[in-house]
Amino acid sequence: MSKPRKVAFLGLGTMGGPMAGHLARAGHTVTLYNRTRSRAEARQALLAAEGLSVRTADTPAEAAAGQDVVMTCVGNDADLEAVVLGSGGVLAAMAPDALFIDHTSASAAIARRIAEEAGGRGVLALDAPVSGGQAGAENGSLSIMCGGSPEAMEAAEPVMQAYAARIVHVGGPGAGQTTKMVNQLCIAGLLEGLSEAIRFAQAAGLDMDKVFEAVSGGAAQSWQMVNRWKTMDAGEFDFGFAVDWMRKDLAIALGEAERLGVALPVAELVDGFYAEVQQLGGGRQDTSALIRRLPMGGAS
Repeated sequence: MSKPRKVAFLGLGTMGGPMAGHLARAGHTVTLYNRTRSRAEARQALLAAEGLSVRTADTPAEAAAGQDVVMTCVGNDADLEAVVLGSGGVLAAMAPDALFIDHTSASAAIARRIAEEAGGRGVLALDAPVSGGQAGAENGSLSIMCGGSPEAMEAAEPVMQAYAARIVHVGGPGAGQTTKMVNQLCIAGLLEGLSEAIRFAQAAGLDMDKVFEAVSGGAAQSWQMVNRWKTMDAGEFDFGFAVDWMRKDLAIALGEAERLGVALPVAELVDGFYAEVQQLGGGRQDTSALIRRLPMGGAS
């Protein structure tokens, strides 16, 4: 258990809101900031109903001032730059020896840029994107892939334990973000294979519960299969991480692959499939909505 710290959490969406709640339950003194203030106030009210007191701030700099730890979980590179860098960003308001942790899924380039600016101010910085989806955030069972110095990792790990089941230091600044790209590339390919397998089984008229029982204990098993087979079969796609965000993450990965000179043919293909799901109106549905672009079919 981490000793109580003064913590600011900026970005209270599907992932950030529950994570901030776990910090408050762990005994930290928490300040909330969200660009849409009503979302911060709503989270404050939810925690108050549990008997937990947190405060809200009007600006990123106000949220960060005087804090031991500042955390962000925002949308993309542009959002991160607006909240973190520049005269109104959190780094300018943070004291030397404070700790900055970013849970946004963003580019490795901005992670390295933030680490460099933080280092110039005497602030420890960690890029720490997460995996585990909405359920992982709500249950406090996220996997966190971390990039930064050993000192930053040592300072951050006890705090992040409030909402994590697995925390791995994978390398220096930017390594966490690059590892998150690996994670998303794996998910994209898995979900396309799972989508095709489910449609195939449906068309063959198989008992879908029995098929799942048969294949989910063998070599085909995956987190996506265990957690999404039945909901995909039922056409239910309201389970957190949205198609729009997956396309954002795949764009980051494809851009980094181009820089590295690496071919990602499956990722490129699946990204195009996700574009079709967006055209079907599924941009805010979860990533398993990939199956929607495949016709049901049926045995002749």
